[in-house]
Amino acid sequence: MAIDISLVRALPLFSRVSDAELSRLMTRAAGRRVPKGEAVFEQGKVADTFYLLLHGRLKVSQVTPDGQQVMVRIVHPGDLFGFARALNRPDYPGTARAAVDSIVVGWPMSDWDAVVEANPRLAINAMQTIGERLDEAHTRLREMSTQEVERRIAHAVLRLAEKAGRQEAGGTRIDFPITRQDIAEMTGTTLHTVSRTLSAWEGQGLVESGRQKLTVCDADGLTRIADGQG
Repeated sequence: MAIDISLVRALPLFSRVSDAELSRLMTRAAGRRVPKGEAVFEQGKVADTFYLLLHGRLKVSQVTPDGQQVMVRIVHPGDLFGFARALNRPDYPGTARAAVDSIVVGWPMSDWDAVVEANPRLAINAMQTIGERLDEAHTRLREMSTQEVERRIAHAVLRLAEKAGRQEAGGTRIDFPITRQDIAEMTGTTLHTVSRTLSAWEGQGLVESGRQKLTVCDADGLTRIADGQG
C-alpha cells in the first residue's frame, strides 16, 4: 500500500526532518490497512518490523505468566510502536490490535539503527516516546500501589479523554470503542468494580457510557475524584 508522504509530513514526529530525508525514509516503508480487531503483531513473535500509526487507534495488551491479560497502552495516530530493537529484545512484548480500522506504516527492524542515525530528530522523538511510556507505566504502578480503585479509574478515564477525546454537545467523548473490561485491565481491578463505578458516576452526571462508548460530561468532577477530593 502506497503512503502519501504529505500525510506523514503533517505528523509532529517528522516536523524537523527534511523533505529529502523523509523521502529516503519512506522508500523502505510499507503501508498496511489493519481492520478492526486484527492484530498488527502478537506477543512473543519475532520483532521483524517497527511501526508508525498513521490513522486509527490500537490497543496494546500483554498476557502475564499466570494467564492474566493486561491492557498496557493505547497507540494514538503519530505514535511509533513495536520498536523492540530500541528495548534490546528480539520479540514483541505485547499484542497490538486495532480498536478501529487503522493504517500503519512499517519499516524492517534491521533498518532501525540506520534510521535513527540518519534522522537525529526521529531518534530524539523515539527516546521521548520511550520516556513517556516509562513515565506512564510508573504513574500507573504508583496509582495501583497507593490509590483506591475509584481514583485509579478516574485517572484512567481522564487520560483517555485527554489523548483521544472529541468534543461533543454532551462533553468529551472517547473517539474509539472502549469497553469496561479495557478500563478494568488498565487499572488493575475487576469488570464488576468498573461497571459499578461508572454506573454511580452516570447517576451523578459525571459520565455517560454505553456499549463500548464513554463520554466525560464533568471533567472537573472526575478530576476531584482522581485527586482524592470527591
